[in-house]
Amino acid sequence: MTVMVMNQFPYALKALPKVLATQWDSPAFTPYRDAFPEEHRTSPSALQAHVENLTKRDVKIAYLKNLQGYLWHEGYRSGAYSTPLFQDVAPQLKQWKDEGMKLAIYSSGSVFAQQLLFQHVQGTTGTEDMRDLMTRDGWFDATNAGLKTEAISYKKIVAMLGWQVAETLFLTDNVKEYDAAVEAELQALLVDRPGNAAVSEADRARMVVVESLNDIALKPGAKK
Repeated sequence: MTVMVMNQFPYALKALPKVLATQWDSPAFTPYRDAFPEEHRTSPSALQAHVENLTKRDVKIAYLKNLQGYLWHEGYRSGAYSTPLFQDVAPQLKQWKDEGMKLAIYSSGSVFAQQLLFQHVQGTTGTEDMRDLMTRDGWFDATNAGLKTEAISYKKIVAMLGWQVAETLFLTDNVKEYDAAVEAELQALLVDRPGNAAVSEADRARMVVVESLNDIALKPGAKK
């Protein structure tokens, strides 16, 4: 069995105002600023408003995701941020890895940001680097795989990894992503966490829904 999971990054929006106020014309920041459409980078406040709007609408677009990666890097570098995970996530991923499961990440956040997240996971005695849980080259985003709402993206990932479609499980909190993975003939689970978008009763009736990774029973005998 092979497993693809998705992740979310809540820090970037909180960090943006300070970065805009202190780094607007800095050489490190301007490439990220200038990737935005011209009408949205006339001032820090204009860019801030556009980012907030995109985030509220959950728009997946490269220039936003690249900016988020920059903001996360700054937060990790300064020690202002480390990655919080639900309690079940790290132990379950480690168990699956120990059992021989192959793990990969597919997120709307950039590969750069994904690796930062797993490099700085909050632990009981400090931060922990969990990047080695992922299979080699097992990091995917909209740039190297395509949109998460399109079935072809999942087929592309499985082919790139050399996995078997029917033996690959995709975990998500997004109904459209779930449907795209199923259309690509992967197995899929919707992980319903506190704070997620509400899932209709009709969708719940047709999907497999869990509330914790501990509720997922994988068969080591079917692993890759």
